[in-house]
Amino acid sequence: MTESKNYIPALKYDWLTKVYDPVLQFTMPEREFKSALIQQMKIKPNDRVLDFGCGSLTLSIMAAQKHPQAEFFGVDIDEKIISIAKEKLSKADMNIDVQQYDGNRLPYPDNSFDHVMSSLVFHHLTLKQKYFALEEIHRVLKPSGQFHIADFGKPASIFQRIGFYSVQLLDGFQTTTDNIQNLLSNAIKEIFLGLEETTHFKTMVGTVRLIKATKKNNAIL
Repeated sequence: MTESKNYIPALKYDWLTKVYDPVLQFTMPEREFKSALIQQMKIKPNDRVLDFGCGSLTLSIMAAQKHPQAEFFGVDIDEKIISIAKEKLSKADMNIDVQQYDGNRLPYPDNSFDHVMSSLVFHHLTLKQKYFALEEIHRVLKPSGQFHIADFGKPASIFQRIGFYSVQLLDGFQTTTDNIQNLLSNAIKEIFLGLEETTHFKTMVGTVRLIKATKKNNAIL
């Protein structure tokens, strides 16, 4: 993300970051859709899994508890939420490698991971940032590795659309409109193979859609 200093914190304002987890749990079925995302990954022993935009690390901790023989890594641009993640990790007594990065090139070599997962991150990114992040995710995936994402998409009803306005007011219309206009899905289709929406969840603040796609083995990005 070449506009690295212009990232949007988890709840837009730094002072709200500390209440991110309670807000998420109140407004949506967080554990349900994250469990579904983990289930669709079909993680095997010794798989290497990257949580892109790991936030407070809830997704990684849930996945590591279910698949203790896999290796988990988390990366995020937000220093404050990384500190929250490390506190949670210490309390959980788990070994997950968490790094902060600058929003540009991911700090991993090519072909490093069997899976990359991401939850509620891409609606914070501009379309340019979305493409750059997807290209980086593609780069660090192993051949035939998979990308799994849970994020806001086209609203399932008029009530879901009304609820999503609260997210847009908080996070900005420029980045969030991409998601409900299917521009995120289109970007994934351009960079990956076999995009499939596996399920969706209705929440108080919009429709969360789960998608998976596979690395193009012959693509040079």
